[in-house]
Amino acid sequence: MVSCLTQKRNKTVETSLLEFSTDVSSENPTEKPDIVIPEQLAEPSKIDALDFKLSQRFNEKFIVQPALTRQLVSFQANKTMASYRWYKYKEAFSAPLVEYLLSRYGIVSGKVLDPFAGSGTTLFAASAVCMDVDGIELLPIGQQIIAARSCLEREFTADDFAAVKQWLKNCPWKKSQVRYPLPKLRITDGAYSTETSDAIERYMGALQNENERVRLILRFALLCILESISYTRKDGQYLRWDYRSGRRKGGKPFNKEEILNFDEAICAKIEDILHDMMLGSGHLEERDQGSIHLFQGSCLDVMPSMPCDLYDAIVTSPPYCNRYDYTRTYALELALLGVSEKELTNLRQQMLSCTVENRAKDLLAINPRWANAVEAADQQELLQAILKYLEDLKAQGKLNNTGIPRMVRGYFYEMACIIAECSRVMKQNAYMFMVNDNVRYAGASVSVDMILSSIAEKLGLHIENILVLPNGKGNSSQQMGEHGRDPLRKCVYIWRKA
Repeated sequence: MVSCLTQKRNKTVETSLLEFSTDVSSENPTEKPDIVIPEQLAEPSKIDALDFKLSQRFNEKFIVQPALTRQLVSFQANKTMASYRWYKYKEAFSAPLVEYLLSRYGIVSGKVLDPFAGSGTTLFAASAVCMDVDGIELLPIGQQIIAARSCLEREFTADDFAAVKQWLKNCPWKKSQVRYPLPKLRITDGAYSTETSDAIERYMGALQNENERVRLILRFALLCILESISYTRKDGQYLRWDYRSGRRKGGKPFNKEEILNFDEAICAKIEDILHDMMLGSGHLEERDQGSIHLFQGSCLDVMPSMPCDLYDAIVTSPPYCNRYDYTRTYALELALLGVSEKELTNLRQQMLSCTVENRAKDLLAINPRWANAVEAADQQELLQAILKYLEDLKAQGKLNNTGIPRMVRGYFYEMACIIAECSRVMKQNAYMFMVNDNVRYAGASVSVDMILSSIAEKLGLHIENILVLPNGKGNSSQQMGEHGRDPLRKCVYIWRKA
């Protein structure tokens, strides 16, 4: 069933459309007549009408699933899990969700893909049940998390562990005379106190005495604590700056409260890593697990070179169409990893269009075979009505950011191409699981779940179900202030290659 949140809004639309649909006859009385959308409807009403029409078509696909709590379909369930808890990658879903989906749909062998690998949750959860897994990840921070954990679980030696234990015992950075200059970006300038910057530089300097594997893990431990020792806090679209940084001018001052001491934070993190590795079945024992391979780059670039009919399942969660800029929220980590200003800009443009700074991509120039995907997006009525509404508001100067129409268009057209690639690389009857949120702009609710599912149908995928979380996601205070509260569905899409 469609969630009650959508039912309530659509009830009014259903009544207003009744007079336009009652004249439509059907040779088969058991078939539902198609709903006719009158051309003279104002754009917002037309969006609601088309949304209602699509919800009627997918009505039997929606299932409210009590087992899918927000904790399970987010990073929250990872926070106490050994290994997953080291780095708080807040945009991730949980390992138990991957296990739940693979188990529920009987996927017990073969090969899995995650085209938006993030911190590697799908990779490690599927590998743990002996499946081989490929991932694709663009951001260097995600690549580093996956590399560090893979190294710890598959390559670390007894001598390597002994070296890390000595770091915890002796804290060699405290005595180090070698300093490794702390890289910074404009967005991260002034993120640490003088004492913390000095400690980071001495820590990085002391790392140079260790072998490559130990350096990787100790640098990873540092990445895990950067936010907690800085004047910043990740806040979706940007870094929020504590008043003690002196960087924020005007407005209400933000108090981050406790900023951790470097020595205490790094020692606690190294201890956590060692504890989890010793606890988790013994790092030197042979364990049954599938292989993990990570492709570095954008899935728009990587996937076209993959063979057809390769994967038994895809488990993923793309960036949402919500203006979040990963290159800003993870700027501290990207700076430490040596990403330059130019490289940061390039990363932002390579990302799936989910921020207002993304420029339009020439998808058919990237891959002419995506013509069918572009056509599927062109023909999606609800999407086109939303895009026209946003463009009209832009022309009237009524959008708070003129990049929103371009971002929304880019998001759905790029996702159409990615779905086409997923369909191509999946085996017959293979499943694709996707976690995503619906969004809202300028009062228009954007049913990402139904729009993408409609596009997926045209690209060779059967919509098995759209599993709905019991509790809807709230919308921004600005949206509520102007347009009222309209909670949005958060879903897990279950698609199968027909």
